[in-house]
Amino acid sequence: MLTRRAVLGGVAAACVTPSLGHARTYSVPPEHEPRIVPMDRYFAAGEIHVDPNFYALYLMLPDYKAWRYTVAVSLPEHWEPGTYTMKWKAKWPRWRPTNAMIRRNPAKYAKYRNGMKGGPNNPLGARALYLFDGDRDTYLRIHGTTQPWTIGTASSNGCARMVNDHVIHLYDRVEKGARVVLYPRWDQIT
Repeated sequence: MLTRRAVLGGVAAACVTPSLGHARTYSVPPEHEPRIVPMDRYFAAGEIHVDPNFYALYLMLPDYKAWRYTVAVSLPEHWEPGTYTMKWKAKWPRWRPTNAMIRRNPAKYAKYRNGMKGGPNNPLGARALYLFDGDRDTYLRIHGTTQPWTIGTASSNGCARMVNDHVIHLYDRVEKGARVVLYPRWDQIT
């Protein structure tokens, strides 16, 4: 039986709990949790390798090991394989859709052409790593998401998305200047 105290306590908790702007809650499946895995070849510690075919991001560790994170990758037509440098990273980053995103879907993105401040409703989530080709910002990112249920799918506009807790875990372990390798999708290999 509900007591007056329980009802009032529940109402008070609801009033002080910040809204994350999500229509649904999400529990990360155990198989999507970060874990240390063995690697069958050596990569320099601190490098990031993203394999879109397995929705996997690896942060290389010494001794043939890596942190493995499950990510969402871009739709096939937007994936840009290559080797990049992570030159900048941000906590609760500001977001602005690219001009290409606005052209593709003005109804969804034009209202954000001046950008959106960082916060729990921002599509870049809690953290972002910015990928550069030389001194050119590629507009490719490794970032958190407000849609954690998309992890393990091809659903982004070119970036690798992570659960916010996982991108925070990665952010704290990667140094500016890290080499980032985005592998080709199988359908991109000729």
